[in-house]
Amino acid sequence: MLQALAQDEGLRATAGLWRARDFARGSPAALAANGIGTGFPALDALLADRGWPRAGLTELLCPAWGIGELRLLAPALATVSTTEARWIAWVDPPFVPYAPALAAAGLDLATVLLVRAEERAEAFWALEQAMRSGACGAVLGWPGKMTLAETRRLLLAARKGGAWGCVFRSPAAQREASAADLRLRLTPSADERLRVDLLKRRGGWPVENIALDVSAPERGESP
Repeated sequence: MLQALAQDEGLRATAGLWRARDFARGSPAALAANGIGTGFPALDALLADRGWPRAGLTELLCPAWGIGELRLLAPALATVSTTEARWIAWVDPPFVPYAPALAAAGLDLATVLLVRAEERAEAFWALEQAMRSGACGAVLGWPGKMTLAETRRLLLAARKGGAWGCVFRSPAAQREASAADLRLRLTPSADERLRVDLLKRRGGWPVENIALDVSAPERGESP
């Protein structure tokens, strides 16, 4: 069973939590001013924040895991990992994050926090609390089916904590309403590129068929 997140000391080592080290919390208000560069200029140019929303909720709709979704996020995760004194939390991923690959992508492994839950309700609780805590610069979650109210809860939690919340869902979720700031549908292509469809973005209409070479991103620096 997961226990509550500490309010004043970041995230404590509790049952179901693995912690690399203790470090000071960041300042969510100061960090939320700009987006986090994606590492893909063609994608940044289409996003309202010129990058991933730093204090908001992103949804990635994937037909399967391992199609390149983490390589898409890797430049921005590396930026958060090396520029903020906050955690990058992985809440109940369907796989064990491969440490050598994360290090090769530029992440500081000492900032990685892995959260395991026994049931869906615990995983959602941990996801929401991690986003709200202010102790996490980025929070990745695989919550499965969600209601509109639950997506709204995650959005408000991410805004309060100044966290880049990112949830991975099935393409079937496209038919459901979501409060997320940004929704992307990802599809692998035959040429090993990743096709990205922007289903929802602030300040613009949907955009389809953005082809990204996720094997050669740039560093996802903030503007």
